[in-house]
This record gives sequence, structure tokens and C-alpha cells, in this order.
Amino acid sequence: MRLNNVTVRYGELTAVDAVDLTLADGEILALLGPSGCGKSTLLRAVAGLVPLDEGDIEIDGRSLAGVPVHKRQIGLVFQDGQLFEHRTVAGNIAYGLAGRPRAEVAGLVDELLNLVGLAGYGDRPTSTLSGGQAQRVALARSLAPSPAVLLLDEPLSALDRALREHLSTELRQILKRAGVTSLYVTHDHDEAFAVADRVALMNEGQIVRVATPHELLAHPGEGWAGEFLDADPIVPATVIDSGASSRLTIDTEVTVPERLAAGEQVELRVRLLKERADERPSDAHERL
Repeated sequence: MRLNNVTVRYGELTAVDAVDLTLADGEILALLGPSGCGKSTLLRAVAGLVPLDEGDIEIDGRSLAGVPVHKRQIGLVFQDGQLFEHRTVAGNIAYGLAGRPRAEVAGLVDELLNLVGLAGYGDRPTSTLSGGQAQRVALARSLAPSPAVLLLDEPLSALDRALREHLSTELRQILKRAGVTSLYVTHDHDEAFAVADRVALMNEGQIVRVATPHELLAHPGEGWAGEFLDADPIVPATVIDSGASSRLTIDTEVTVPERLAAGEQVELRVRLLKERADERPSDAHERL
């Protein structure tokens, strides 16, 4: 998917300002920024829910100019899932498959339930689901018609912190197994770093920087980007003893973005960067 000079205005307010972005096939790009920066407006413009004032959006080289929402081959996952309460779990997932043979629909629904970790849940009423389960069903429903692009607008923000941290890793695995190109909107740094291949930082309607999570953690930058990320310094360490827990040695000079008095005693907070199983070592960036 390619966004070329995408601009959206509301009267005199420019909500999205000349945005250029390119997503490779199967890539997960997180759109990360504070509330009100224009990220959800940009996502809705891609979906066709908000008209463009300037620019163009292409999927597989095809311009979406004038293409209605239902013909864009785009899946949507919203913050609250928006499941149909009168339908079962299977009925929700099958919603976008009308007109296909019944056996084909049943097989695809079972396949998607397995994909999102809800095998055997097909006959359940949606009212019996937890928040995390409901979002998995919403994700399966959006994947069912095999969209060219999947748009996710703060899909985990309604869940508690512990559940968000757990589901963000699972969500990445699901999206990677599905192989769908995904644009993921969030204001949560850790969520973006756990889910995305690359992160686009957005502020005041503009894309400030696009980089991998590892690059942003290692070099958060200065000015607004550095302040927004509030990133911790990366400290190299060597494992000297490994068991149920591990002992490490740290012997390095660290630079921090604050002016401190010489001789002052300070405490450093260290976070572990651990290689992720589905990445090459150079791309590893899971933040624990």
C-alpha cells in the first residue's frame, strides 16, 4: 500500500498534512502518536470513511480514488470490536462471507478460530466472551474476506494493561501468520514496539519519523520524538550465569539526555531487549 501526499482538512484545520507512507506486502506498520495527532483520521481516510482533500492512496498499484468503502478490499478492527450481539461467534466471523457455499464458510470459520486461538468457540454467544476474546473474534471477522489491507484502530486500548501486553504479542503472531498488510494505530509505545515491523511517529498531522522498533529504542532522537518516546538508554551486558534467572555484567559508559552534576549519584532503569523468535537477530526488538 502506498500513501502519496495524503491530506485531510476540516475547515481551516489540517488534520493530516501531506503524508507519504509505503507498506510492503505482509508488513505491519504502527502509526504511533499522541491523542489528536491525526492518526485515526489518516486510518479512516485509507478506509474511505473520510474524503481526501489532496493526494492519493494505492493498493497493489491501484488508486482508491472514487472507490467506495465496500469495494476497497480493506478490513477494519475498531477499539470496541463492534460484534453483532444477535449472532454467535461463528456467525460474526461468517458475516462477510455471504453467498459462498456453506461448507466453505464453515471450514474458513474453523480455520480462523484456530488462527486466533478460539477453536471450539463457534457456537458461543458473543455476550459470554471476555474483552480479549471479543477482540480476537473481531479480528477473525475482518480477516475472513481476505482483505488486501487490514486497518486496526486502537484495537487493545479498551483492555487492561496486563491483557494488552499479553495480547499485543499474540496479535503480531496472528497477523504474521495471516500474512496481511496491516496499518495499526496506537498511542501506546510498548504496544507499537511489540506488534509492528516498523513504526511511523506522527505529530500534528505529519509523519515525523519512520523506523524499526529497535532503531527507535536505540536512537530515539531529539526534540519532540525523543520526549514522546521517553526512551531508556540501551546498556550492553554479558550473561555470566544462566538458570531460572540470569546474572549479567554491565561495564560501559552510558549517555543520558539530562544534564547531571559530576559526582551525583543516580539510578538507571534498564529494560531488556530480547531477540524475537520470528525476527532475524538484527531486527530483534521485543521490549520486556
